[in-house]
Amino acid sequence: MRSVMNVNQTFIMCKPDAVERGLVGEIITRIERKGLRILRMDLRVPDRPLAEAHYEEHADKPFYGELVDFLTRGPVVALVVEGPEDQTFHLMRTLIGKTQVAEAQPGSIRGDFATTTNENLVHGSDGHEAASREIALWFPS
Repeated sequence: MRSVMNVNQTFIMCKPDAVERGLVGEIITRIERKGLRILRMDLRVPDRPLAEAHYEEHADKPFYGELVDFLTRGPVVALVVEGPEDQTFHLMRTLIGKTQVAEAQPGSIRGDFATTTNENLVHGSDGHEAASREIALWFPS
């Protein structure tokens, strides 16, 4: 497998609400139609330590417990996605849409399907450091 930094891989997760609502196929279709490539995929129910590690940057925030509870309530689909150099993160973040559902553009995943900000269907790494950390966390070698 090539280095995350050299091929511009990112971590994407279809959250429990996306799995519950049957939107995983739609999300994957949009990723592939955009011209991005799925390198790895895993369906699982995250345990509490994994969810806590995933959201560790929010550990001191009042909503941290709710995030962890949400992520562990059911299956998620974890993905490693590869795209064009220096564009993968921007392409995926645009495809996913803004975190605040009311601000998510129509045509984005959140703009078309999310109804609340707390359950907004998809997580995407925001850069190389986050992608490296999240890929290693969800897909340990």
